[in-house]
Amino acid sequence: MKKTVALVLAGGEGTRLYPLTAEHAKPALPFANGYRICDFVLSNLVNSGISTIYVLAQYKPESLVKHIETAWAPWFTESEGLIKVLLPRSNTLGGRFKGTADAVYQYLDVVQAHSADIVAVFAADHIYRMDVRQMTDFHLANAADVTVAAVGVPLEKARGFGVLKTAADGRVLEFREKPKQPAPIPGDPRHAYASMGNYLFKPQTLHRLLDEACERGEVDFGRDLLPRICKRDRVFAYDFAQNRVPGVQEFEEPAYWRDVGTLSALAAAQQDAMGSRPRFNLWNARWPIRGEYEAETLARGPQREHEEAELTGPAPWRAGRRDRHTDERVPTS
Repeated sequence: MKKTVALVLAGGEGTRLYPLTAEHAKPALPFANGYRICDFVLSNLVNSGISTIYVLAQYKPESLVKHIETAWAPWFTESEGLIKVLLPRSNTLGGRFKGTADAVYQYLDVVQAHSADIVAVFAADHIYRMDVRQMTDFHLANAADVTVAAVGVPLEKARGFGVLKTAADGRVLEFREKPKQPAPIPGDPRHAYASMGNYLFKPQTLHRLLDEACERGEVDFGRDLLPRICKRDRVFAYDFAQNRVPGVQEFEEPAYWRDVGTLSALAAAQQDAMGSRPRFNLWNARWPIRGEYEAETLARGPQREHEEAELTGPAPWRAGRRDRHTDERVPTS
């Protein structure tokens, strides 16, 4: 198995989620049933066998740091892996991450120390399940320098995303941030490929791209780096619709993914997780989402966990209204 180091971009302020983000970074916001937004990407990485994870935080990081320490660090105490929050280095200009690429560049030495085969750079503010191993297989099969996870969105909504123009084989021909006229998916004129903010890199490619970006004053993957490199490097789009996660029920929406960058989008996604037949089921024993409750259960020990399971069973999180599902997908802040 290829060794992968993951960097999770969790520094977002989430201005369009105010006042919820008055005291918390967007990834640290509660979602439902004790889970926070960042728990979904972290669970996907861990369930995919990735055990070296760095969480890059910046805006109001206190609650995020505490959550990682209490809900996630206990899972790594008896393994060879690690999970650690990294804040902007104080010796940088202003002591801040200037963008997503700059955040990774500041800790490029940490990445290189692991001698990884693949570097995963994933966003921390989406609700979804994903087997990252399948994306990795696609990345390796295409000998890609960079692979971007992509989700199909209606053409009229794609203007709010980074949009990938691809060839039939998935090769990215063009990357445009929030284009006025999004390029459709080959063979599907009503949809466009939107970037999910999840990337896989060859380590040497990432190093070269970030060194170039530093010289050019570029600080962001979506706005600066990806649009520039598509014609030169082997950049591929991984179609998220092809991802298959075990344990998904027949009543769930296949390849469910939501960007919860606004109050209405967050509320809609929370509604999607409610009811006896939710569009996105929080309970999946074969692909579990971990959070604060699971860490507390781990601390109590396996016997207590078994006893509670016998008494309660996997009761779903419920609410009164089950008819307010939505397909709303909105751009991140």
